[in-house]
Amino acid sequence: CRPRAMWKVWLAVRTAIFTPRLPSTRALASGMASTYPVGTPGQPWGAAERVEWLARARVERSYADEVLSKLDVLRQHFVVEKYGALSLDIERYPLYAVRTRGWSSGKPAVLVTGGVHGYETSGVQGALLFLQTEAERYATAFNIVVVPCVSPWGYETIQRWNAQAVDPNRSFNPDGEVVAGRSFNPEAATEESAALIGFLQSLGVDTWLCHLDLHETTDSDETEFRRAKAARDGTPYKPGLIPDGFYLVADSTNPQPAWQAAMIEAVARETHIAPPDKDGRIIDEPVIQEGVIGIPKPASIGLCAGVTDAKFATTTEVYPDSPSANPTQCNRAQVAAITAGLDFIIAHELNGGGGCGVG
Repeated sequence: CRPRAMWKVWLAVRTAIFTPRLPSTRALASGMASTYPVGTPGQPWGAAERVEWLARARVERSYADEVLSKLDVLRQHFVVEKYGALSLDIERYPLYAVRTRGWSSGKPAVLVTGGVHGYETSGVQGALLFLQTEAERYATAFNIVVVPCVSPWGYETIQRWNAQAVDPNRSFNPDGEVVAGRSFNPEAATEESAALIGFLQSLGVDTWLCHLDLHETTDSDETEFRRAKAARDGTPYKPGLIPDGFYLVADSTNPQPAWQAAMIEAVARETHIAPPDKDGRIIDEPVIQEGVIGIPKPASIGLCAGVTDAKFATTTEVYPDSPSANPTQCNRAQVAAITAGLDFIIAHELNGGGGCGVG
C-alpha cells in the first residue's frame, strides 16, 4: 500500500475511534450471532481484518477524567512518574506508575498492576482506590509500585485487546510455549507490555517479592471477546461458562495456598466467591482450592503476573456483572485482596508469624 493511501486509511480509522458513540460496545449486538462480524470463518485475520476491527472501536469513557486526574492528587503523597506513551496518540495515552516514597534496598518490592485488559474497570479503579486509601501505610514495610492502567486505549474503548488486536495479557513473553487448543497461549509483544517491562527493569529491583495483577471476568468475555478471538485466529468458537463470583489465578508450579486462602477469606467479606462448575473447574481450568484455579507458569504463557517472577504472585478476577455486585464492591474486593496479601506476607514472611507490623 502506498504511503499516502495508508495514511488515509489510518486517518479514517483514528477519526472513527475518537468519535464517541452510544450505546456501549461492551457486548456484541443482541442475538449472540454465531459468526463474528469481522473476517471469514475459519480464516485467521490479516492486516485488512485488523484494520476493520479497529475501525469498529469507539471511545466510551475518558482516561484523562477517570484515571489521570486521580493521579494528579496522589502526587502529594507518592512519586508519580511517566514511563512511556502509546504511539497511537502520545498525548492522549501517557503511561504512568506510582511509587511509595522512602524506597530502601532493605525493603522487599511489591508490584500491583491494573488495566492490563483495559476494559476491566475494577482492575484500574481498584488499583487507584488502594493508592488512595491503603498503600501509604504499607510503605514502611515495602517498596510498592502501582501501575493502575497498563492499557489506556483499551480502557477508553472498553476493549480486551490493544489497538493492534493483540491481547496485552498474553504479550509479556512472545517466545513462550504455544499449545494448540489451550486458552492460555502467548501472543506477540505489544507496546503496553514492552513499556512496562522496560520501566520495571529501570527500577533496578533484583527480586520482587509480590505481584498482584488486578482483573475482571465479565459477561462480555463470552458475548464479545471469546468470539472475537476465535474469528481472529480462524478457529471454531467454543461456548464457555462465566463464573459467578470472585476467584484467583495461581501459578500451579508455585501456588502458595495459604497466601491465596488469606486473600479469598478477605474478599469474601466484600463479595461472593465463585463456585466451581460441575466438573470442578472455573473458566475450564482446575480449581485447586476454594476460589483459586491453577494454570501453567504465567511467565511461560505471556501473562503479566509472570513478569516479575515474584515468590507471591496471583491474578485477581472480580465478577462485576453479578446482580449481587456493584462497582463499589468490585473496587473494594480488589483492595481487600491486595491488603490481605500484603498482611499475610508481613506476618508470615517478614515477621516470621510475629504480627502484621502495619500501623
